Amino acid sequence: MSELALYQYVLIGLIFIWSGFVRSGLGFGGAVLSLPFLLLVVDDPLIFLPLIAVHLLVFSSLTIWLNNRKSVSNVDDGQGAVATVDWPYLWRILGIMIVPKLIGVFGLITLPSDIMSLIIFVIVAVYSVSYILNRPFRSGSRWVDVAFLMLGGYVSGTSLIGAPLIIAVVAQHLPKEKLRDTLFALWFILVVIKMAAFVWVGVDLQLIHHLWLLPCAAIGHVIGLKAHDRILRAETPVFFRVLGSVLLIVSGIGVYQVVAAG
Repeated sequence: MSELALYQYVLIGLIFIWSGFVRSGLGFGGAVLSLPFLLLVVDDPLIFLPLIAVHLLVFSSLTIWLNNRKSVSNVDDGQGAVATVDWPYLWRILGIMIVPKLIGVFGLITLPSDIMSLIIFVIVAVYSVSYILNRPFRSGSRWVDVAFLMLGGYVSGTSLIGAPLIIAVVAQHLPKEKLRDTLFALWFILVVIKMAAFVWVGVDLQLIHHLWLLPCAAIGHVIGLKAHDRILRAETPVFFRVLGSVLLIVSGIGVYQVVAAG
């Protein structure tokens, strides 16, 4: 990524600000709502996935730590402590997801970048249609829960964008006040597995670019933290329809570029 034009660096920085905002504001979507835009700048997932992964590790752990400190402060003030991560539930779903996750990681490492980009764009297009129709993925039974978690684990292994499938299950079983931090803890564990695979096969982790992209993501993260409480209280179907429309257009352009280049 060292031979890009100045405008490409600017676009990447802006997209990582957006990624940080979405991640902390919604508790998910830092990858699925930014990777399609990044691939339009440089069409190689293995450049951006290590960057996104490190950002997720940093900001998810930081958010959980700060919320736990706040909980301890509440105890000191005479209020009851509220755990922000539901660890028993987290370990239960992780047991379902771990094998598909490992299979997905292996698939990412072996598939050509153009095929992986095409898969990512198609998956995001499906997500975007669900946003436009205001019909997010929903699970209706225990077996559907298991299927969604396994598929989400596999997609997370391939490209870190399995969040909507996983949330379709988790959001039905956790209260809002525990949802974001439990998801952050889950993302942290899944990303550690992926980063270990990157290191094992010698993927370039783009470490030099963290010097300027981490601050970009931090700006978005702070803005997202401020917006999180408002998002929880508000019904935002219009926001997601607009977002879905933009993602569908971007995904369509991405699919066209990959197919035309092939």
